[in-house]
Amino acid sequence: MAPDVFDDLERPPLDAAALARALAGPDRPWREVRVVDRTPSTNADLVAEARAGTAGGLVLVAEEQTAGRGRLDRSWTSPARSGLTCSVLLRPEVDRSRWGWLPLLAGLAAAEAVGRLAEVDVTLKWPNDLLVRDRKLAGLLAEQVDDAVVLGLGLNVTLRAAELPVPGATSLAIEGAVCTDRDPLLRAVLRRLAERLAAWTDSGGEPAAGLGADYRTRCATLGRTVRVDVPGGAVVEGEAVDVDAAGRLVVRTATGTVALAAGDVVHLR
Repeated sequence: MAPDVFDDLERPPLDAAALARALAGPDRPWREVRVVDRTPSTNADLVAEARAGTAGGLVLVAEEQTAGRGRLDRSWTSPARSGLTCSVLLRPEVDRSRWGWLPLLAGLAAAEAVGRLAEVDVTLKWPNDLLVRDRKLAGLLAEQVDDAVVLGLGLNVTLRAAELPVPGATSLAIEGAVCTDRDPLLRAVLRRLAERLAAWTDSGGEPAAGLGADYRTRCATLGRTVRVDVPGGAVVEGEAVDVDAAGRLVVRTATGTVALAAGDVVHLR
C-alpha cells in the first residue's frame, strides 16, 4: 500500500545530490556519498566493495534496509525513511593493533553529533550503542575486511513506539528531539566522524586528542553492574570499571579483573 500524504511529509526522502555536494570531494570529509532507495544491508554492500578493492572514504546510505545486521548477527528492519541507515568504508592508515578503538570512536562521534543537533542527552553503552534514558537510540556494527573496516550505523529518527524493532529501544521523535530532519543529522554525524578519524589517524591510532577521556565521560556502562555475553558462549558478570588503552571493557568480577575486547553488554539494575 502506498504511503499517505501525511507519511510522505513526515518522512521525506534524502536529497542525494545535495548530500554529495556537501560531503564528498577533494576538500570535503568523504570521497563519495551514495544514496540508494533500498538494499538488504549497507554493511554487506560495502564489505563487497572492500573485497573488490574500492578505495576508502565511500559512504553508502539507504532509505530502507530490508535485512539489517547487528552484533551477534541479529537482524532488524524499520519503515522506509524513518531512520538513518548508512555505512562507511575505511582503509585506516594506522597499525592494525590500534584498530580496536575504531568502533568506540564511531559511537562517540555519532553520540556527539546527534546529541548536539537534536538536543538530547545521548550516552554510550560499550562499545558503541547510543542510549537515551538507558534506551537504545542507535547501534553501530564494525566489520574488518583484510586492510579495510566497514562501519555501519542505524539511528532511529521518526519511529513511533509501535514501530520500534526491539523492546527497550527509542527514537529521536519519541524523545522529543528538536531536530528529526535526517538530512542535517546525517551531515552532522558524517562530519564529526571524519573529524574524529582525522585526529585518531594523526595520533597514530592512539586514543589521543581527547578520544579516550571523552569516551569514558560519555560511557554509561562504566560504574555499572553488567553482564557481558562473550563470543564463544562465556558470560562475565561484575562491575565495569574502565575502558583500557586498547578500547577493551575492564570488568571487576568476584574472581578478578578481566578485559574484554568484544561482547554483548547488559546493564543490570
